[in-house]
Amino acid sequence: MRVMLQPASLKTPAVARHYQDTIRNYVDLAAHADLLSGDDLAVLQRLYPDGAAPLWGVTPGTNNSNVGRIRNLRRGDHVFFYGDYHLYLSGLVTHRFHNEALAERLWGRDHKEQTWEYMYALDELRGCQIPIVEVREALPTVTSHRWFVQSPIVVDGIGADNLINLAQLDISAAPPIESSQPPADDAADIPSFTGALEREALRAARGEQERLKRHLLPGQTGVCVLCGRTLDRGLLVAAHIKKRMHCSDDERRDLANIAMLNCILGCDALYENGYIGVGPGGEILISGAALNGPGVAEHVDMFLKGRTTPWWSEEREKYFAWHRTRTYKADIPS
Repeated sequence: MRVMLQPASLKTPAVARHYQDTIRNYVDLAAHADLLSGDDLAVLQRLYPDGAAPLWGVTPGTNNSNVGRIRNLRRGDHVFFYGDYHLYLSGLVTHRFHNEALAERLWGRDHKEQTWEYMYALDELRGCQIPIVEVREALPTVTSHRWFVQSPIVVDGIGADNLINLAQLDISAAPPIESSQPPADDAADIPSFTGALEREALRAARGEQERLKRHLLPGQTGVCVLCGRTLDRGLLVAAHIKKRMHCSDDERRDLANIAMLNCILGCDALYENGYIGVGPGGEILISGAALNGPGVAEHVDMFLKGRTTPWWSEEREKYFAWHRTRTYKADIPS
C-alpha cells in the first residue's frame, strides 16, 4: 500500500476553482463520455453507479518528473491533499488513468502549457487537519524541519504506514468493482483452511485500564456520556477519547480526562470508527457517513441527534480535538 501527498493549496485561486469543479462537485461521467476510453468509462461507471466521480490529476512536471511517481499509484492506495501547512483531505484511489484531452477540458492548462493529464478517481473522501510538523515526524526520510510538500510524493513502507496510522484511516478494502464471475454457493467450491486453528498470543496488559473503569463506573449502573442512557455495568466501557496507542504516558495517566463512559449498544463503535465526534463545547457531531450508513442513521436520530455531552470540559478538549482531526469522518473542506 502506498500514500501520495498531493500539493493543492486552496489559497491558490486556480486550485480552489478546480477543487470546487471536480472534488466538491463530482464530474458527470456521461457528459465526458466522448473523451473517456471504453475501458476507463466502463470501470468508472461500475465504481460510481450514480454517474458522477471525484477526479484529480497531476501534470507531467519538469522533464516528466511526476510521471514515474503517479504510475506507482495503485487502486486501494491513499491520497492526502496538502495546503496551508496541513493535510486537509484524504481519499482512496479507485482508478488511475491517462487522459490529456479530458484533463484539458476539466482544468485547462497551467503557465507551462501542461495539463493535469495523469488522472485518478477517488472515494472515501473525508476532511482532516494534520499539521506538517506531524507529517515530517511520520516520514523516516525527512530530516529537515523546514520540509513541506512541494510536488506529488508517493510514499510506501513505514512512511505510508505511519501516515495511515496518523490519519486513522480504514485500509480494509477499496470499493469493489463488479465481478463477471458469480459468487460460489457450493460448499465444495470453498477451499479448506490448512493453517493452525489456534495460536498462542501475547497481549500487553493495560495497567491503568481496570482503575480507569472503576473511576468512571463505581456502581452497577452508569450513564453513557454520548447518548445519555442509564445502563447496566456490562453494557458500558471505559473508552479513550484519544486513542490509547497515540497517547503519551502522561496522557494515559490523566485518568480524570483521557476517557469517557460509552455504551456498547452503538455509541462506542460509532465514536471509535469516526461516525460521531464531540465538538468544542460538547456538541455531538454527526458525520455524513453516519447518515448514509444502513442502520446507523436510525441510532443517530433516536439517541444522538441534537445532544450535547456533559462530559466535555476545557481539560478534555485537547483529546476530543485529536479525535475530531484524526478519526472523525469530517465533511470534505469547502
